[in-house]
Amino acid sequence: MTENVTPQGVDQEARAARIRDDIVAGRTALGIELGSTRIKACLVGPDCAPVATGAHEWENQLVDRRWTYALEDVWAGLQDAYASLVADVEQRYGVRPTTFGGIGVSAMMHGYLAFDASDELLVPFRTWRNTSTGPAAAELSALFGHNIPLRWSVAHLYQAVLDDEPHVPHVAFVTTLAGYVHWRLTGEKVLGIGDASGMFPIDTATRDYDAAMLASFDTLVADRRPGTRLVDLLPAVRVAGQDAGRLTAAGAALLDPTGTLVAGAPLCPPEGDAGTGMVATSSVAPRTANISVGTSIFAMVVLEKPLSQVHDELDLVTTPSGDLVAMVHCNNGASELGEWAQVFGRFAQVLGHPSSPDDVFGALLREALDGDADGGGLLAYNYLSGEPVTGLTEGRPLFVRTPDSRLTLANFMRAQVYGAFGTLSLGMRVLAAEGVELDAMYAHGGLFRTAGVAQRLLAAAVGAPVAVGSAAGEGGAWGIAVLAAYLQHAADRDLGTYLAQDVFGDAQIDVVEPDPDDVRGFAAYLERYEAGLAVERAATDAI
Repeated sequence: MTENVTPQGVDQEARAARIRDDIVAGRTALGIELGSTRIKACLVGPDCAPVATGAHEWENQLVDRRWTYALEDVWAGLQDAYASLVADVEQRYGVRPTTFGGIGVSAMMHGYLAFDASDELLVPFRTWRNTSTGPAAAELSALFGHNIPLRWSVAHLYQAVLDDEPHVPHVAFVTTLAGYVHWRLTGEKVLGIGDASGMFPIDTATRDYDAAMLASFDTLVADRRPGTRLVDLLPAVRVAGQDAGRLTAAGAALLDPTGTLVAGAPLCPPEGDAGTGMVATSSVAPRTANISVGTSIFAMVVLEKPLSQVHDELDLVTTPSGDLVAMVHCNNGASELGEWAQVFGRFAQVLGHPSSPDDVFGALLREALDGDADGGGLLAYNYLSGEPVTGLTEGRPLFVRTPDSRLTLANFMRAQVYGAFGTLSLGMRVLAAEGVELDAMYAHGGLFRTAGVAQRLLAAAVGAPVAVGSAAGEGGAWGIAVLAAYLQHAADRDLGTYLAQDVFGDAQIDVVEPDPDDVRGFAAYLERYEAGLAVERAATDAI
């Protein structure tokens, strides 16, 4: 008896067979991104379509008033995420990968990982979330005539110098989290230019650290630290498509303790989550922009020309190819929304209706669409940590209302979503005043897995069309996998062409235009939001 197989079934079986062959032959690319709450692994085929994923949940810790992750947790999380991906591959295709055509590592940008000459960590990892570098950032910004944000690596290093920290004389190497993991996997102390631009300012003409600013820094610290040459402490800069080393036997064992993974796979330059977000949304050309929403939220706008002046609200960084980008970075994103989703999820469980976190989150987000356009007079601040854009050094999450506001679940959720976008909107106003024009904003991150909600409200917040692609929920792990795949094509085409033609040529993109009522409602909300910052500051001072 012959079993009937539908054409669709035949296509699926044929695709699975092709993917199986690609995995066995090492024609796939592996991307790993260490985000603030999840370490994700994404495997893509030669066409850059995701074929398997893995993940590990983790969370930063506030230790001695500094946000940090233990390096032991980095490796435990990486191994778990990789093992999760391998299990997914085995379940789907019946094989285990032993090598890859390319590997890429990405992580949350900036921060401070300092090592001595014996490659020993000198102080616990200081993440981007720390806001204790105010004096250093202010002095460096004035010296360079270039905004140096609190979270940049050079701000952390110079603040340690100013504070005369005991570890400073022993610093031999400073890098980011992505640079650290890449170093341990390959032995190469290099960094992708996008991530490097969050360590120290980049000269976009040379595609390297700004030489004049390096010299100024060395002169600045000469009295305190004679003989210091900052360039000797920083990782070498690489642009997308350049060779960044190969997986060593020791690196393979770190990632896969089972011994199945072998050495030799090429690695692309390690990048920050901002760079992978640009790739994941094909936003690397002038007049393109993207917004990434996670624990933090940031917009990346590729500039046609330099800005007319220095703005404290804006970072100047680069694409993975080294082109100039204005970045609006907000320390606080969707974490507070996640906290409220847990509360409502527990409430449903107590009532005898347990639901998955995704179902709870989705239901709450959809409820926001039924709220008043201005959130009913409610106000929410998502400040779990300090927020440099609004001048707050510590976080105090707040929900505020007046006696005449309309407290409904729909208004509560709309206020929470608006609150997640409030600080971003303040930063985007600075770009608008500079005359920066955009064709569209591309959004990605888990918040956009619930179709049509965050996208619509974000369009109101930024006053521009917001596009979301089918891979929006995969985010940076997919973006760095694409950069790893690009290693095989960099000799033939630039990154923008590769993304437009090879990766996004047939992509399904959903574009939402700003709704006029939502725009007016968000404007009213933002006016309340700015006035209410006085409450946030009072809470910070009082507690």
